[in-house]
Amino acid sequence: MPKSLELMTVSVSETQELAEKIGGSLKEGDIILLTGDLGAGKTSFTIGLAKGLGIKELVSSPTYTIVNEYCGRHPVYHLDLYRLETLEEMEVIGYEEYYYGKGITVVEWGDKISASLPDDYLGVSFKRTVDNENSRHLIFKGSSAKFDGQIQSISNMAKEIGLLIIKDA
Repeated sequence: MPKSLELMTVSVSETQELAEKIGGSLKEGDIILLTGDLGAGKTSFTIGLAKGLGIKELVSSPTYTIVNEYCGRHPVYHLDLYRLETLEEMEVIGYEEYYYGKGITVVEWGDKISASLPDDYLGVSFKRTVDNENSRHLIFKGSSAKFDGQIQSISNMAKEIGLLIIKDA
C-alpha cells in the first residue's frame, strides 16, 4: 500500500509556501492530480508550485480555457477538468500530450474523468476545516508505492516550515 501524508495549513501563504518547496523538487514527467471542492485551494497550491518551478508570469485557473501552459525550469501544463465530462472531451484537448510529454502536468478536478488518469501521479486532496476558513487539510498519496520517497520528502518539507502533520503513514 502506498504511503500517505495528511497535514494542515492555516493560511493561503502556508499552502503556497509548501507548494513552492514541492515545485522546486519536481522533475520532467511528474503529474500532480489535485482534488477538492470549489475554493478548496487547488489553484492557490498551483501558484506555489509554479513559483517553485521558476515561473514568473501570473498563474490562474484555466476553468474556461481548460489548459494553461507556462515556461519555467520545465514546461508546466495546468489543466482544469471541471467543465469536462467525457473521455472524448479529454481527447479533443490532447490530454495524452500533457500526461506523457516532457513537462510537468498539474491537473485540477482530474478525478472527474478517471478513465483518463495516467498510471503514475501524485494525488493531493484538499479539504476545508470547520474551525478556520483559511485552514486546509492536504492529503498526499501516490498512485503507487513508487511515490513513497517523494511523500517522505514532502513530509520533511512540511516539518521544516512548521506545518501540523496529522497522519504520516
